[in-house]
Amino acid sequence: MSEPKLKILLADDQRVFAESLCTFLSNYAEDMTVIGIALNGKEAVSMTCEYHPDIILMDVRMPEMDGVEAVRIIKQKEPEIKIIMLSTYHEDEFVRTSLLAGSSGYLLKDISPTELITAIRALQNNIIQISPEIARSMVQQRYTGQDKNKDSKTIPGSESLPWLKTLTNREREIFTFLATGYDNEQIARTLNLAIQTVKNQVSIIYSKLGVKDRFEIIRLANRR
Repeated sequence: MSEPKLKILLADDQRVFAESLCTFLSNYAEDMTVIGIALNGKEAVSMTCEYHPDIILMDVRMPEMDGVEAVRIIKQKEPEIKIIMLSTYHEDEFVRTSLLAGSSGYLLKDISPTELITAIRALQNNIIQISPEIARSMVQQRYTGQDKNKDSKTIPGSESLPWLKTLTNREREIFTFLATGYDNEQIARTLNLAIQTVKNQVSIIYSKLGVKDRFEIIRLANRR
């Protein structure tokens, strides 16, 4: 018996973009089905209550109700639904408010369709999706004071972040790579470590900080 298809709801006021994305997903993602297109946040909330999608691809800026407010309402009503913000906006504030509202990721619209399909599938396995350039920018601005000459692997000002004191220097280094969107293989290559060593270190970091995935790492890194 085949697995049921993932039910996808698209929420974007740019109808041409939404319809093009719908066509691509329908043609190239056999494990997904687009159940509808909402043209604003209010429609997204209404269609969520009616169709109960598994995943929503949500634009940030929309008329009547923006995507962030729609996320807040939807997560209150149906917290199990996963929502990826799909936007042209790079600004940290959009990213932070979206994540705090309950979204499970933030991707830029210039992502390739095939990468988007991969991201949707990964999200079903609880792998949070953040465009690496966005995550890297957020963490660097938080910890380096926007000084591009500083080493992005260092975390100055840790005295104001008590939870960092529980980590060793190596664990802090790996923590920062996690928060900037690196996966285990990228961390292993960058630090010249065995992949299993990185996996062990990541597990220790999760245990020490009381988190369960990279999404919580990113939220912790960007907590004021």
